[in-house]
Amino acid sequence: MNIAVRYYSRSGNTKALADAIAKAVGEPAVSVEAPEAPLTAPVDVLFIGGALYAYGLDRHLKDYLQTLKKESVKRAVVFSTSWLSKHSLDLIKKELSARGIPVEDGTFYAKNRPSPDELRAAADFAKKYL
Repeated sequence: MNIAVRYYSRSGNTKALADAIAKAVGEPAVSVEAPEAPLTAPVDVLFIGGALYAYGLDRHLKDYLQTLKKESVKRAVVFSTSWLSKHSLDLIKKELSARGIPVEDGTFYAKNRPSPDELRAAADFAKKYL
């Protein structure tokens, strides 16, 4: 099974979730800003995360989502952190769906910095999609 973990994080909170998910699935967490972020081969599962910034997705994450092709992602799983609301989950799902990428109903969210218990829960959450 081919798996990828991608995220965008300004404060490090979403990165912490991405790292926990990546460790659980045995793949590196890669920032969407990194040179190695583009998917070079199709993936069975793409874990993709970001947060809400000024009531929307950060441009870096939006731009990355627009590069994804339905032929390259069999299904996506969304995760997020934010200080204010879970709305980023819906925004990410909407962008993926608009590209024809199937998105799992289940999501993972942590308010602010994830606690150790939330990081363990994120790892358990990710394992359900393997």
